[in-house]
Amino acid sequence: MARYRGPKARISRRYNESIFGDVKALKKKNYPPGQHGKGKKKKTSEYATQLMEKQKAKYIYGVLERQFRKIFETASKKAGITGENLLKLLETRLDNVVYRLGIAPTRRAARQLVGHKHITVNGEVLNIPSYTVRQGEVVAVREKSKSLVNITGSLTGKVNRFGWLEWDATTMQGKLISAPERADIPENIKEQLIVELYSK
Repeated sequence: MARYRGPKARISRRYNESIFGDVKALKKKNYPPGQHGKGKKKKTSEYATQLMEKQKAKYIYGVLERQFRKIFETASKKAGITGENLLKLLETRLDNVVYRLGIAPTRRAARQLVGHKHITVNGEVLNIPSYTVRQGEVVAVREKSKSLVNITGSLTGKVNRFGWLEWDATTMQGKLISAPERADIPENIKEQLIVELYSK
């Protein structure tokens, strides 16, 4: 399966959440997409609920099935709660850190910036969106990319809302102070359902 490139509003309406940012259609049509969207709601099975939660997490972070499974396997081998470990690994992906720092307005835009070599990690250009940023590593905008309209526009009026990240506006660089705790992750994901799905 390739990365989803279809209508963003359709996915947001399916989960009744702003998966790809603010979607006007979600406010106007607060029911599922398709010709049966307004029909009588069917009872959702336990498996379907777990699957939908996993699919939602994949859409939010822009991760494919094989990548997601690998991340889950890594999370399950780490000490601690598997579900929280999973979210921590997803949050510390380079594309997500770029998004959280405010360098890009969306995760898709962050992935593009990384892929086009506008981002450095510890002073070295890195174009791998799935790279796991470690504690103490510095993520910055490449020197010749600091004047890009997309980056400057995204950073205008930006306030760092995440305590696990440090941002220096003058040098356009941020640092991962520590791995985020579950309370620091605002996404509405029921990670325990994902763990239950993979545990079957």
